[in-house]
Amino acid sequence: MKVFIAGGTSGIGLALAQSYLQQEAVVAVCGRDLSRLTNHPAYDALIKFEVDVCDRDALAAAVDSFCHQGTLDLFINCTGSYADDVAQAISYEEASAMLRVNMLGTLNCFDVASEVMRRQSRGQIVTIASVSGKLDFPNSSLYSKTKRAAIQVADAYRRALLPYGIAVTVIAPGYVDTTKLRQLNQQDLSKKPFLVSVDDAAQRILKAIQQKEEIVIFPKRMKWLMGFLGLLPHVLLSKIMFRKAKWMKND
Repeated sequence: MKVFIAGGTSGIGLALAQSYLQQEAVVAVCGRDLSRLTNHPAYDALIKFEVDVCDRDALAAAVDSFCHQGTLDLFINCTGSYADDVAQAISYEEASAMLRVNMLGTLNCFDVASEVMRRQSRGQIVTIASVSGKLDFPNSSLYSKTKRAAIQVADAYRRALLPYGIAVTVIAPGYVDTTKLRQLNQQDLSKKPFLVSVDDAAQRILKAIQQKEEIVIFPKRMKWLMGFLGLLPHVLLSKIMFRKAKWMKND
């Protein structure tokens, strides 16, 4: 089995890479910074590419190099960019990064992976979105809108790739206890409800991939909460989400 993981140099992506290595799969990861994987024996078996998913040509070259004109069984996109534009103003650079990584990067991953898989008439593409992308209201955050867009893109590719025997799986997790999440919250995750560990998230994702689920939202309590919030009037929902964001910022 050959697995390529974009954003596989940390967090959920790296946990998935390690799990597939344990299953004796051939695993490649790409990211913008490979330094965290150097001089670490546990990662020696990984095939590594320093690639930004916003650069389609570089991503395609990495995938082609990995496949050697052979097969690609599984492509997982774990990349993402986040900035809080609900409780505070964000810069154009932060907004642009979210749009590029979460939308352009997602498109590039689907385009490159599907190009390889259509030639072999099989494969599976997985994208990690966010449970926040399931909330649809005018004043949702830019991050939520980009993740909702990623889910819609995945839905469109699923329909287009169905005749080729290619499965598409969307993962929409709640809060996962990653190093990045801790950095964004000054190491304090006490206000993150229904938090799950990276290993727990990875196991849920592995199961969803194996079963070729179309979309998986976890944990269940977060799924139920998002379902309830989605039933509220947009004006009320906007107020709740704004107060939640301010509370999480200790304002």
